[in-house]
Parts: sequence; C-alpha cells; structure tokens
Amino acid sequence: MATDDPNVSIGRADNSSFAFGANARAETHNTTAPARDETAEQLLAAVRELREDLARLRENEQVARLDSTLADTEEEITRTGTAGEGRIQRLREALTDAQSVLTLFSSAGAVAALLGM
Repeated sequence: MATDDPNVSIGRADNSSFAFGANARAETHNTTAPARDETAEQLLAAVRELREDLARLRENEQVARLDSTLADTEEEITRTGTAGEGRIQRLREALTDAQSVLTLFSSAGAVAALLGM
C-alpha cells in the first residue's frame, strides 16, 4: 500500500449503502415488516406452536408435508403480514391429510379453528 492511499474505516453501518469510485452510485431501500392484524398474529402463533409439537414426532410423509406447509405459511405471514387464500387452502389440505397424527396435539386444533375447520 502506498503512503498516499486513503485510509477508510467503516464501523457499524445499519440500513446504509456505500458507493466508491468515479461514477459510483448507491441506493438504499429500507423497509419495515408489514403490519399484521390480530387474526394473522393468532395464526402465526398457532402455526409456530404446531411446528414445535411436530418436532416431537417421528417424521413420516404426512408430518413432513405438514411441516413444510406450516413453514411456508409462517414465512408468508412474516414477509407479507398475512396468509393468502391459496396458502390457507394448502394448509387446510395438509392438516386434513395428517389428521390421524394430529389428534394428539391441541395446537393442531388451534390452527384448525383459526382456519374455520
């Protein structure tokens, strides 16, 4: 490093953009998590609780499909603030398919009740 090179030090830089050099350009698009209504909050909590309960089971095809659908639902609610009708329908189908396994968990009943089942 030559002695005339600049010394640059960047500490913590949350929600920032940097651009260096001639013609450099930086943009920052900071967003906050979307607001969730009470129904979405309840469904998200119930989905998370059921996923925790499912972790206690020996995995089979029904449990794996349900867990995957629950994970997708959790991600969608977290990302968008709600679960779309298509996602809700897939969750209903996965719950129905795994009915024999789910009778052990009250958390499954909570999710089903929130879906109007």
